[in-house]
Amino acid sequence: MPLATGTRIGPYEIVSPLGAGGMGEVYRARDSKLQREVAIKVLPEHLAGDRERMARFEREAQVLATLNHPHIAQIYGFEESPSTSSGQAGIRALVLELVEGETLAERVAHGPVPLDEALPIAKQIAQALGAAHEQGIVHRDLKPANIKITPGGVVKVLDFGLAKLADTTASSISHTSHTISPTLTSPVHLRQGYGETGVTGVGTILGTAAYMSPEQAKGRPADRRSDMWAFGCVLYEMLTATGAFEGEDVSDTMAAVLRAEPDWSRLPPTLSPAVRTLIQRCLEKDRAQRVADAGAALFVLREFAGPAPVTLAGTPVRLRSRWRTAFVVVAVMLAAALAAAGTWLAMRSDPARVVRFDFTPPPDAPLTVGPAGLNLVMSPDGRRILYHARHQNATTLDLRGLDTGESVMLAQTELATYPTFSPDGSQIAFFKAGKLYKLGIDSRVLTALTDVSDGTGI
Repeated sequence: MPLATGTRIGPYEIVSPLGAGGMGEVYRARDSKLQREVAIKVLPEHLAGDRERMARFEREAQVLATLNHPHIAQIYGFEESPSTSSGQAGIRALVLELVEGETLAERVAHGPVPLDEALPIAKQIAQALGAAHEQGIVHRDLKPANIKITPGGVVKVLDFGLAKLADTTASSISHTSHTISPTLTSPVHLRQGYGETGVTGVGTILGTAAYMSPEQAKGRPADRRSDMWAFGCVLYEMLTATGAFEGEDVSDTMAAVLRAEPDWSRLPPTLSPAVRTLIQRCLEKDRAQRVADAGAALFVLREFAGPAPVTLAGTPVRLRSRWRTAFVVVAVMLAAALAAAGTWLAMRSDPARVVRFDFTPPPDAPLTVGPAGLNLVMSPDGRRILYHARHQNATTLDLRGLDTGESVMLAQTELATYPTFSPDGSQIAFFKAGKLYKLGIDSRVLTALTDVSDGTGI
C-alpha cells in the first residue's frame, strides 16, 4: 500500500511519491534533522523480511556509499520503522540523494540531443562509470531513465549498483514500454528515474532489454564491459532519439541485441569519426573486442570529439587529420593497456633521464621517405626505436636497441603504416592491408584487431 503524505520513517517525513517498481516505491521526503529533501525507497516485503538478505544488502550498500563522486547520486543510509501492535511489518527503506531535474529519457523524448549538448553529458556519464569501476562496482542497468540532468547541466547517474544488491522473484512483465521495463523480475513503472530492475542469481537475466549487453541477455555474469555496452546504447540514443536495438516487445528487443546491428546511418553526419568508432566499439557483441574501459571512452570524447571535417570533392584529406583519426582507433583498441600503463608510470620511482644518440641505418636497410606514416618512433622507455626500413625485397618495420646498436627486421610487417609502441613497450600496433594489428615484440605473435582503413584513407 502506498505511503500517505506525512508518514514518518525515522527522521524522514514523506512529502510525495516519485515512482514505483518491483524493487520498491520511491518518495520525496523531508529530513527533519538536516533540513534537506531526500529520496526514500521503501523496500518490498520479499526483500525487507529476509534478515540474511537485508544484512548482505546493507553491507554492499555501505560499499556503494563510498562512491563520493559529483556525477553519482549517493546513498545516505537505511531507515526502519518498527512493527505495529497489530502485527503489521515495519517499513525498511533506503535513503538516497534527491536529484532535481529531468531524466535523459525525458530529454530524448523531445528529439535528438545536439552534439554540443550530448557530448558533455556523455563525458559526465563516462566519469561516473570510471569512478564506480575503479571501486569494482558495475551498474548493470545503465539507461536514460537512470540518468538525470540537473537544471545546471550536471549529470547524475542513479541507482548505481542497486540492481546487483538483492535477489529477485520472477514474475510476469506488464509494462507498456520494453525500453524502460526489466526483462525479468517485476513490473516497473518509472516516472522520475529512481526505479530499477532487481538482481540476478545464477542464470537469471538482469537489466533493461534495450540497453542489455548480449552476455546479460544470455544470463551470463555482467562486468564493466557490460556497462560500456549500455554506455554505447545511451550515446546512440542521445544522438538519434531512437534506440540502438528495438523490437515490438521485450523478446524482439533481446533478439535484436543478440543478432542485429544498429542503423549507423541515423548518426549525425557531423559526428566525428572518432566518436562514431567509439560507439561502434562499445556495441561489439563479443565483449573481448569491446571497449573495456570508461577512461578510453572519456579520452576519445575529450580529445577527438570535434565535428567531422567537411572537404570538397576531390580534395585530399590532410595527413595530420588522417593520423589523428588513426591514432584514435589505436587508443580505443588499446584502452586497457593505456589505463594500466598510466598507473604504472604514476608509480615509477626511476628518475627521468635524457637520452642522446646518433642513428645511422644499416646500408642495406635505409629509412623510407614518403607518406607511408611516421619514419621513426621511440619506445616509451627510450631504449629502442622502431622505423620503416627499405630492404632489398620488402619494406618492413625494423627494431633497433640503443644499448646494443643492433637492428632486427620484424617479420610480418611488410608495408605496415603508422606504427606505434604500446605504453609498456612490449607491443607495437600498425595498419596493414585494411586492418589494425598488434605484434608482440618478444613473442612475435601477430594479432588482427579490427578491420579499418590503413590510415591513408580515413
